[in-house]
Amino acid sequence: MRSLLPLLLLLLCEAGSRAAPKPNFVLIMADDLGIGDPGCYGNRTLRTPNIDRLAKEGVKLTQHLAASPLCTPSRAAFMTGRYPIRSGMASQSRSGVFLFLASSGGLPESEVTFARLLKNQGYATALVGKWHLGTHCRNNSDFCHHPSSHGFDHFHGIPVTNLRDCKPGQGSVFTSALRLLAFVPLQVIAVALLTLAALRWLGLLRVPGLAFAGLLLLAAAILGALLAFLHYFRPLNCVLLRNREISQQPLSYDNLTQRLTEDAARFIRRNAETPFLLVFSCLQVHTALFASKDFAGKSQHGAYGDAAEEMDWSVGQILNVLEELRLTNNTLVYFSSDQGAHVEEVTSKGEVHGGSNGIYKGGKGNNWEGGIRVPGLLRWPGVIEAGLEVDAPTSNMDVFPTVAALAGAALPQDRVIDGRDLMPLLRSQSQHSEHEFLFHYCNFYLNAVRWHPRNSSSIWKAFFFTPNFTPEGANGCFLTHVCFCNGRFITRHQPPLLFDLSTDPRERAPVTPGAEPRFWEILDTMQQAADRHARTVQAVPNQLSLPNLLWKPWLQMCCPSSSGLSCQCRQEQRDRGGRA
Repeated sequence: MRSLLPLLLLLLCEAGSRAAPKPNFVLIMADDLGIGDPGCYGNRTLRTPNIDRLAKEGVKLTQHLAASPLCTPSRAAFMTGRYPIRSGMASQSRSGVFLFLASSGGLPESEVTFARLLKNQGYATALVGKWHLGTHCRNNSDFCHHPSSHGFDHFHGIPVTNLRDCKPGQGSVFTSALRLLAFVPLQVIAVALLTLAALRWLGLLRVPGLAFAGLLLLAAAILGALLAFLHYFRPLNCVLLRNREISQQPLSYDNLTQRLTEDAARFIRRNAETPFLLVFSCLQVHTALFASKDFAGKSQHGAYGDAAEEMDWSVGQILNVLEELRLTNNTLVYFSSDQGAHVEEVTSKGEVHGGSNGIYKGGKGNNWEGGIRVPGLLRWPGVIEAGLEVDAPTSNMDVFPTVAALAGAALPQDRVIDGRDLMPLLRSQSQHSEHEFLFHYCNFYLNAVRWHPRNSSSIWKAFFFTPNFTPEGANGCFLTHVCFCNGRFITRHQPPLLFDLSTDPRERAPVTPGAEPRFWEILDTMQQAADRHARTVQAVPNQLSLPNLLWKPWLQMCCPSSSGLSCQCRQEQRDRGGRA
């Protein structure tokens, strides 16, 4: 017995010194999904059993906030844990997102993503789905903004975004721009030609033939550019990449969700024995809406409901793989949306192609609660209490420090990290968010401040300006398809428009000095917080400037097998079931 004692002590020492396995991370980001869409947030007609399962088996955040109400800046904040203005991913113009594959802007290589931190900790990392944070800088082979330059070992998805223009018959997001830049000039030229011809015929003015020739050439150039844009936009910009290679150009929507889900499942299976990070960035439910034959026409909410229910199916497939491989108890799963539902998405036929923001005002593109309050679900059995609801303000920027801490990675010390570790809230070690103040940007411009005082249940929100909804009385900017952030498209407020979200979550009744004795004191505190925050924001290159947004032919990617700008290949079909 005495001889066994040293052996027993040795085994105990080895067990004690053996580090606990690092957790895996599956971060699922929906696109344009409203907080009123999942069943666990109150929807009774849209079927989302797998998303609801995460709420039942984990924590539901009821005041989870996107750092921006638009795709590109929100995703930049999610990846880096920083307000997008800090990385230059906040536009000063009307266009707040990238629209072309051959744009030169993107998430700077100097930014540190959670993928890079985890890769340095020995994690296998993958992003499957939508990126939308840029691709190239100087040429079409540098991939300076590509996921592989930001810590992801594997990428399979779309580098830009899913647009109506990518699916024939679904219309265009460029209708207003084309009207302004092409149709209006063509009409002006036509009127000028008719007027000059009439004056010449009447003998009232001598008009040289060169004037007519010049106007006709100008009209031909505009018409040619318009036709070229309409013909080439889809093949040049709607592409599917596998790592740094084009796998399908233009992308096909046939079983697209299934293909991406299968790839995500293969990644998990390949890395079941090592710690991994999977970002599953859904293309749904951004327009153009799509669904496979198994889901098309099956929901109670038309094409939008079909797409949402197919996305929920894909979430379930990933959860099933984790369960099959017995990884559930060692995997933190996070589900959210990059911003609120796009309420202005209504077709010319009157079909609603946007989702529900529940009781909340506004939607994608503005900082009313409907634009930034998004689903927030986290599950980690045995670590996070099942069925818990957290009402404190949280942000999608909080994922960065939370994941870093759990993986054992130190946060960068040379920059401001705006996110806060969620684990004290998720473990019920704290009832109060570390975010006393949160700042809501409309692109480059500070739009509103949120304040949750430490000793109060009130949640104050002060707007410096609000978007002008059109038509008057609408719940969005329907005439421009999305709200803009400056100029004639906004109304500035002095004093700021103040709401108490704890009693008025619909933001219907602004607080007045007569109704709130501390009105001016509250606004002064929030203004001081905004001033302190502004002093921490340093000037950086604007990644969404007009020169960075424009299409550049030398940055354009095309299939190796294509010639000129034809850019057509269907390699994805041959790759299915092969490498991932």
